[in-house]
Amino acid sequence: MAITTPETVQADLAACRVMLAGGSKTFRAASLLLPRRIADDATALYAFCRVADDAVDEGGGAPAVAMLRERLAALCAGRPFAHPADRAFARVIARHAIPRTLPEALIEGLEWDVEGRRCATLHELEAYSARVAAAVGAMMAILMGTRAPEAIARACDLGVAMQMTNIARDVGEDARNGRLYLPLEWLAEAGIDPARFLAAPAFTPALARVVARLLARADQLYQRSEAGIGMLPRDCRAGIAAARLVYAEIGREVERHGHDSVSRRAVVPAWRKARLLARAVPALAAGPRHAADPPLAATRFLVEAIAAEPGGVAAALSGFRTRIVWAVELFDRLDRSERGLPV
Repeated sequence: MAITTPETVQADLAACRVMLAGGSKTFRAASLLLPRRIADDATALYAFCRVADDAVDEGGGAPAVAMLRERLAALCAGRPFAHPADRAFARVIARHAIPRTLPEALIEGLEWDVEGRRCATLHELEAYSARVAAAVGAMMAILMGTRAPEAIARACDLGVAMQMTNIARDVGEDARNGRLYLPLEWLAEAGIDPARFLAAPAFTPALARVVARLLARADQLYQRSEAGIGMLPRDCRAGIAAARLVYAEIGREVERHGHDSVSRRAVVPAWRKARLLARAVPALAAGPRHAADPPLAATRFLVEAIAAEPGGVAAALSGFRTRIVWAVELFDRLDRSERGLPV
């Protein structure tokens, strides 16, 4: 990786914070409860996710996905593109031995969006959610120092649940943009024709039943995820509990309005978020329930990728060596600068 200084590292992180300032409100709220030891790395991770998401949302299409893969390959090789998020994320991947499979999964999920894929079944929806959300949750668990398969499985449950909540909340907004994420099988059972719905999005009791069904599945996964919060380092539990509680509350808000997420978009009031964050400070004290549940079939590949990557002592030694090399390069750079030599 190119030589960096503490100043350039901080400049990259400052740029990443600016990228997240206009959105990612739930992440920013929860990050206030994250320990300082991982806050910067989490910022770098989410900034790269934001860059990737924006590249696709801004109409980049297949070329944007191809460029994202090129950028990922470069930063995984320690030669990131000249972009603050790329440089910052490259350091995070090297420091924490994040398997390339995880960010690749995220990009694959974005590619599915570009292709306009529809999910025929719940399993296909979970496979999509595994890529665009659970992969990020698994990377966050690694940043916190957790690589145990059972903990990663629960982190993936949380990511999939959050994505399902997003989908339930944004049915109308997505439809007006030509997108439909609800399982086609469920829509058929409710008597809803996808083409007609996309042509003229409208709320109906039948659609309400589909949205309710999706939120019920999300709630099952939120319950499974609670055991994983208890497996995290103690100083990380409150931040993740906050994210879990706030996202689940979005589902409750959808329910309060009859599961109508077409004519309105559910928003959790600031006062309720504050109350939820206060509940998260002591964190969820989950018992052993669901702790040993196997991962979802859709997220198993993420769990297995982390298990296959050297972790524990090996990863710690690798990270230690990386920091030694970085320090040697830095001191050499400063020495050459003081002697008036090119750096």
